[in-house]
Amino acid sequence: MAIEEGVKAPNFCLEDQEGNKVSLEDFKGKKIALYFYSKDNTPGCTRQACSFAENYLKLKALNVEVIGISKDLPASHTKFKEKYNLPFTLLCDPEHQASEAFGVWVLKKMYGKENYSTLRSCFLIDENGVIIKRWLRLKPELNASLVLEFLGAQN
Repeated sequence: MAIEEGVKAPNFCLEDQEGNKVSLEDFKGKKIALYFYSKDNTPGCTRQACSFAENYLKLKALNVEVIGISKDLPASHTKFKEKYNLPFTLLCDPEHQASEAFGVWVLKKMYGKENYSTLRSCFLIDENGVIIKRWLRLKPELNASLVLEFLGAQN
């Protein structure tokens, strides 16, 4: 079950697209739109990433850092970022450490087969590391607009 709103986000340390170690603590003092997706270069995940890229400047103006997490490795993330001109950090979670901590590594059933995969989701984390909003089972293209809409309602 996905982690609830109002609790401290679990910290993690993962590699980014360049192989650098990145921790959630690195963003203390900023809001974070932390989104989880299944795989680079798939149709839904591409729409999700492009949604954040198209709204990136609006989010930055609201002091929001965007971070995407999938089980892909740095080389895949680098190609994905370059292909779609993604201006934000992508983190590698091949052992699904962060996905499990946030409760979005789930058993899915597709075509009669069951396997574990990442639940498309987004968590808005405040400057103190507390989850202030979560969205689960999202339509990919709505991620960034939902974050912006929520933040607009907060002002």
